[in-house]
Amino acid sequence: MPTLRIYTAAEARQTILRRRPPAEEPLPPAAAARIREIFGQELGPAEAVGRILEAVRREGDAAVRRFTELLDGYRPEALEVPAAEIRAAAESLDPELAESLRLAAERVRAFHLRQGRTGWVDFAAGLGQLVRPLDRVGVYVPGGRGRYPSTALMTVVPAKAAGVKEVIVCTPPGPDGRVAPVVLAACAFAGADRVFRVGGAQAIAAMAFGTESIPAVDKIVGPGGLFVTLAKQALYGQVGIDMLAGPSEALAIADRFADPEVCAADLIAQAEHDPLAVSVLITDSAELARAVQAAVEVRLGRLPEAETARTSLAHRGGIVLVDDLEAALELANEFGPEHLELAVRDPWRLLGKVRNCGAVFLGESAPHVAGDYVAGPSHVLPTGGTARWASGLRTEDFYKVISLVAIDRPTLAAVGPAAVAIARAEGFEAHAQSVEIRLKGGT
Repeated sequence: MPTLRIYTAAEARQTILRRRPPAEEPLPPAAAARIREIFGQELGPAEAVGRILEAVRREGDAAVRRFTELLDGYRPEALEVPAAEIRAAAESLDPELAESLRLAAERVRAFHLRQGRTGWVDFAAGLGQLVRPLDRVGVYVPGGRGRYPSTALMTVVPAKAAGVKEVIVCTPPGPDGRVAPVVLAACAFAGADRVFRVGGAQAIAAMAFGTESIPAVDKIVGPGGLFVTLAKQALYGQVGIDMLAGPSEALAIADRFADPEVCAADLIAQAEHDPLAVSVLITDSAELARAVQAAVEVRLGRLPEAETARTSLAHRGGIVLVDDLEAALELANEFGPEHLELAVRDPWRLLGKVRNCGAVFLGESAPHVAGDYVAGPSHVLPTGGTARWASGLRTEDFYKVISLVAIDRPTLAAVGPAAVAIARAEGFEAHAQSVEIRLKGGT
């Protein structure tokens, strides 16, 4: 039986394109067992995270060290990575890889510098807005399943482009207590000010509350696993957050002119992320669907480590056969994927009908993998259907806009009576009098 199944649109809506609330996702048995081992009782993920957050709030560094040892297998005495170690990692990195990271950082920086918003003042109207960068931002760079230098670039660089004064990074250490040198090098190239060898919910708590070693930040950005996401959700309000990241998603729309080998390669690349990753191809060509289905089998057989991709494609992937490209776009907009590829002969013709996605990639020469690393926009994008209303990480996430009001007496005389009337309609007499005293010119 092929790994990748072919669905009708109706079938896809009920299966691979059906959004599931996070609460419906079962906790992996290994994670449930680990929670029992650490806390000595059955706890749901949110309860376990809540205990970690409260411990860090009360105990600071001591709790951070304890949970790092329990969860990552290493007890760090010094939480911060010395600046000399970061510099050494950047200087000793393989030259080709170092140059690749620098190129990616330059492209990400150039893209985000074009996003900047400026303040304005209309002196005649007495109105305007001030744009101010955040003072300190915390970035979470995940570890665990792999090393992600690209995430350091895609989060730190936009923050620095927005003018954030201080950007700190928290990232899980390996069993030896060290942060991967390639991640440290990426932090250096991106312009991070400080790096801490802390991961998981305890890292999010430390950045939110502040500890003896880790300063409190104004906002936390960056993707992570379930515990990191639950911690960000629980601490929103104590600190700002960018979004609640879920498993990665890629949806491609292809016509009969698409290369089945290219389509298969993209589906597998997405599935390689995680067993829960979503990889879907929608096409109006039955011939292409069958060719891609066959190509996926061949390519999986050649992949050195194919188990993750195979699991993802079997349970979260698929090919959807539709009547035409209009129907394909309708499905894509309903689903609102993180990544949307338009692998069609004339992708610009379809672009105007794209409404919901984190990023759109036009044509076969623009793979979503380029967006992961070197295209320019941040790869931190909305998942779980939030692309219906949310955007990817951008410079706007790192500054605040302050409204400016400097209306003069003639303007107040013109609009003040309306304010008085509305205030009294709401039952706020003191509000009304605050304006009236100015309209009367005295007490």
